[in-house]
Amino acid sequence: MTTALVSGGKDSVYSTYLADSQGLSVDELLTIAPEDPDSFLFHTPNVGLVKWIAEAWGKTHRIVPVTGTGEAAETAALRDALAGSHEPVVAGAIASAFQWSRLHRLTFELGRPLYTPLWGKEAGRVVREEISAGLDIRIVQVAAEPLGPELVGRRLDAARLADLERLSAEVRPIQVAGEGGEYETLVVDAPFFRSRLVLEDERVERRGGATRMTIGGAHLVAKTESL
Repeated sequence: MTTALVSGGKDSVYSTYLADSQGLSVDELLTIAPEDPDSFLFHTPNVGLVKWIAEAWGKTHRIVPVTGTGEAAETAALRDALAGSHEPVVAGAIASAFQWSRLHRLTFELGRPLYTPLWGKEAGRVVREEISAGLDIRIVQVAAEPLGPELVGRRLDAARLADLERLSAEVRPIQVAGEGGEYETLVVDAPFFRSRLVLEDERVERRGGATRMTIGGAHLVAKTESL
């Protein structure tokens, strides 16, 4: 069973789509849900919504909560979740050596090939590919200057990516794909989804230096239906 690590964000969803397109046929979306909202290893905002993405996509979904906090607890949860198979694992890493090295070591130890189709690509190119592929991407958290809280809830499209690149060039350098935690995303629709996600009970909150949109729920609407 090919397993894709999917948080609901743009990179994990797009990597899974590429894996399917290149013949890996992803069977399962796996979400690791840390206790720590500031996890360095995993995306945390709104991971409970991945079940709706899986249903919209026609894939199975499994969510694995992490017991405890810290890297050791999170790695143990991932190891347990991936054990028992030798099929490939798909992940959306682009440039984070911290994430990639840990995933690579763990999957190697388990005898599971690691497929990271975005690894090493230029960040702006990745986001352009994701937008061109038709992903409807919403920004659900910002946590770094010069990004402001007004971005939360907005769609990440070509114009907004151009704004991010301008800010990075003229104000303060950022990783424009957000892999450094500058911002986090949620995919609510894609051409390969059978239905689109409609979000419910959206609340924008400040926490430390971050502004996050917490989403209380969602439902699916067939693409031939209106809201």
